[in-house]
Amino acid sequence: MTCSSVKNRADFGFIRYANCWEDAEILCVALQPGHGRRILSIASGGDNAFRLAMDGGTVVAADLSYPQIACCRLKMEAIKMLGYPALLRFLGIHEDSTRLETYRQIRPHLDIATVTFWDRHPQVLARGIVHSGKFERYFQLFRTWILPLIHPCHRISALTRSGSRQDRECFYVSQWDTWRWRLLFRVFFSRFILGRLGRDPEFFRYVEGSVSDRILDRTRYALTVLPTDSNPYLDYILNGNYTHVMPPYLDASRYDDLKDAVSHIILVHGTIDEAAERHAGPGFDGYNLSDIFEYMDADTFVSTYRTLQASARSGARFAYWNMLVSRCCSGIPESRVTHLDELSRFLHSTDRAWFYSAFHVEQVRE
Repeated sequence: MTCSSVKNRADFGFIRYANCWEDAEILCVALQPGHGRRILSIASGGDNAFRLAMDGGTVVAADLSYPQIACCRLKMEAIKMLGYPALLRFLGIHEDSTRLETYRQIRPHLDIATVTFWDRHPQVLARGIVHSGKFERYFQLFRTWILPLIHPCHRISALTRSGSRQDRECFYVSQWDTWRWRLLFRVFFSRFILGRLGRDPEFFRYVEGSVSDRILDRTRYALTVLPTDSNPYLDYILNGNYTHVMPPYLDASRYDDLKDAVSHIILVHGTIDEAAERHAGPGFDGYNLSDIFEYMDADTFVSTYRTLQASARSGARFAYWNMLVSRCCSGIPESRVTHLDELSRFLHSTDRAWFYSAFHVEQVRE
């Protein structure tokens, strides 16, 4: 998912993200996908590229990691071939003992490289694709080993009950925010543990200051200000699956849109700037850049942005997150984008994937 500055330093030989951990709903508001529009997107687990394509138009989705591309291709073929209940079973959201048989039905429709990858990982298929990433396993460790040391089951269940913001703040202060919560959270989400078990140490090369303290502050925001009963990302972290809230692309009422959407997605194995050059065509109207700028030194950040900008149509929008490193394209000399301050702040305030410190929306000037 990242660009050239990190590809020789981090390992991209496995699925790092089986799901997308950025909120697709704020992404769609930012980029305004639709018929006739072209979006360039980080592929990752595919979810957000799928959701962007559900509103019409074409999405070019790129990833430096081939396992991420293989993850996306298999999901796309499964969406094409399976009904909604069967898809949820195959992905691993609902129970199913026949996932390998389903894969054998899908297999003839996959390209050789994707087949080669998945034939080597039958245990991943049997467990369910959405649980196959390193980041998902990291949250599984948290749910299984850390969270039970902090709170009993009934209190964890109470966290996601519906209620007012005042109710959530009262619950957090009086029952959730214990010394054990703060201590073990800071340990588990420290730069050292998160870098080795969740992400990659190289992803923190340009981070300064405490990683865990910043994530803890954002987590308090998510558990008090944002509704906890309708958050698919919190649902997965606490329960190990999407038990009562589906990610945006799996909205049952829009499954026909999803089936149509995957035919309008072009997957590219390569960096996002390479994809911009190879598939520029008439230009792009929107860019979903995840948090890739965090992994770059300042010079690579500038050069990558300029390559992307060269492929942008007038009025195109860039959307990207900062987690721990501050990067902003509109601050680059001779940048042709205007930072949409009010929209960026509003969307960040509603971001259900709350780990990020900022969300930026910028628009190419006419």
